[in-house]
Amino acid sequence: MYTPCVKNATSEVKSVLEFLHEISGKAIITGQHTQTVLQEELLYIRHVTKKMPALLGFELLSYSGNINYSDASDECLTEIYENRNTISKAYEWAQKHGLITFTWHWFSPLGGRDKSFYTENTSFDPHGVLIEGTNERRAFYRDLDEMAKILDGFKKRNIPVIWRPFHEAEGEWFWWGSQGPVIAAKLYKLMFDYFTQKKELNNLIWVWNCPLQESYVGDDYCDIISRDVYLEPHSLSDYERERRELSLITNSDKIMALAEVGTYPDINALKEESSSWAYFMLWSKEFCSDKYNDDNVLRELYNSDYAITLDKLPKLY
Repeated sequence: MYTPCVKNATSEVKSVLEFLHEISGKAIITGQHTQTVLQEELLYIRHVTKKMPALLGFELLSYSGNINYSDASDECLTEIYENRNTISKAYEWAQKHGLITFTWHWFSPLGGRDKSFYTENTSFDPHGVLIEGTNERRAFYRDLDEMAKILDGFKKRNIPVIWRPFHEAEGEWFWWGSQGPVIAAKLYKLMFDYFTQKKELNNLIWVWNCPLQESYVGDDYCDIISRDVYLEPHSLSDYERERRELSLITNSDKIMALAEVGTYPDINALKEESSSWAYFMLWSKEFCSDKYNDDNVLRELYNSDYAITLDKLPKLY
């Protein structure tokens, strides 16, 4: 029995986690990130493979509480507008009993310009969030309140959400990692405590997304450990080196996931090695095309008996 990190986790959360734990080393769940409501990635996958992924990723950037529209590039504004209403698409996917995961490119809670989830576009001080009474802390919790309302909508519908906040904490490119992964881990814990205790969001499956042992949030704060890996276009890898590195951050038998990849894993190598990756999620737009991945690789992966696609996913909630 796989024990959720949230003590009063819903039965749906327990069901999903137990399934992920059970299949690890026996199969891998196919996943695809979608950035817009058009979900052109799904159309492409279905065209090439005649199948659909079991896990779908959704972007929450347009739900950030502090977007500076007056000082944003056309590219930024397009990304925001195309991303609006992704929550409605997540509800639709959940109705198909597919798994859902959320990525939040969180525009900095204060200040910033353009895509202010990037460190270079904001002066927001993440360390200030850790200090009682600061403007940074107030803004941080203001944004959490708004996000909690969105997540609560899924709770009321008994939908489990694979929740991956503060992703890629090992890097300095996002504001939450700008002062190092240890600070990012502390922000994660603040969110965890607030969402699970104050907001009573017990429908979340918590994912820590960083391969560094020194900043690991701890077994009590996550259900899944994960990392993002981007290789050269058309690379074919089993991601075994990355899996071994990730496994070193804890002594417990945590579920492991490739939360973002730019190229598909080698499904035959995964099967031969009985790799313990529970799922992968390919990134969106051009990554789901022949620019980064060969259609034959995609077709073979989705039609492999080692891959779990939507049609092979049991009803977990």
